[in-house]
Amino acid sequence: MLPWLTAAHEFPPLATALSEPNGLLAVGGDLAPERLLAAYRRGIFPWYSPGEPILWWSPDPRMVLFPAEFKVSRSLGRTLRRGGYEVRLDTAFARVIAACAQTPRRGQHGTWIVPEMQAAYRHLHELGLAHSVETWVDGELVGGLYGIALGRMFYGESMFSWRSDASKIAVAHLARYLERLGFGMVDCQMHTAHLASLGAREIPRDDFIARLDALVAAGPAPGPWPAADASHLWHSAA
Repeated sequence: MLPWLTAAHEFPPLATALSEPNGLLAVGGDLAPERLLAAYRRGIFPWYSPGEPILWWSPDPRMVLFPAEFKVSRSLGRTLRRGGYEVRLDTAFARVIAACAQTPRRGQHGTWIVPEMQAAYRHLHELGLAHSVETWVDGELVGGLYGIALGRMFYGESMFSWRSDASKIAVAHLARYLERLGFGMVDCQMHTAHLASLGAREIPRDDFIARLDALVAAGPAPGPWPAADASHLWHSAA
């Protein structure tokens, strides 16, 4: 029997999460900033479909990307060297999360990024905790991603691509940016072949939580990411 969260309830121990479906921990509660931040600090995230109550997850194993392990395929390397795009940080957060919600996913019907989820993360963005990485071509937003930064830990939430390699360009620049800032890990939540192709891998949940605890406590302070144009982060080292 899954615990039902109320305003006063804390999250149950991670060891009580179900093995099938993998990581389902609790039901209910809300998407207030205090609840979301308490969840992320413990390695828990919300994920649910329209018409469902809020479902909270902490899968084992956990898919993560260590920024220094980001893989650049031959084709992506050519794209990065060729340029013709601009990467911006935190200039169109609401548009990025809306695009992630609108982009069809193979094997999925509808989206888990429901309107109340978008509103909650826009609020976190206003608080300097949620961030977007955006790929632009000729002034048009064509791809990107968004997530949460706590301390030196980044929690990736979703990405979209409306042109070839547009989301991969964003992830490449995110990895370079986080590495330069001393971030130690990107939470990718669950395994996908796409994430694995970029260098992400699974680690045991206990290992994930131990690393997370240290990184969240390491700083820096929250706030908007300073670089409006981040394209130089890759070009300068390519």
